[in-house]
Amino acid sequence: MKQKDIILLSDQELKEKIETEKNKLVKLKLRHAVSPLENPMEIRNTRRTIARLLTEFNKRKNNKTIK
Repeated sequence: MKQKDIILLSDQELKEKIETEKNKLVKLKLRHAVSPLENPMEIRNTRRTIARLLTEFNKRKNNKTIK
């Protein structure tokens, strides 16, 4: 997910997306532990997407507290 797409999400959609991506990461790690993934870069990409989502979430939260 690109940063442009993340910025367009509402606060509620952002929270939901963070939860779904975290669940996806857990499932990917579990599947990878049992048998190697076809594309292990999915784990890295998912981690980075979560980081992007959390960064945007924290930016919005900090902007609300400053005002």
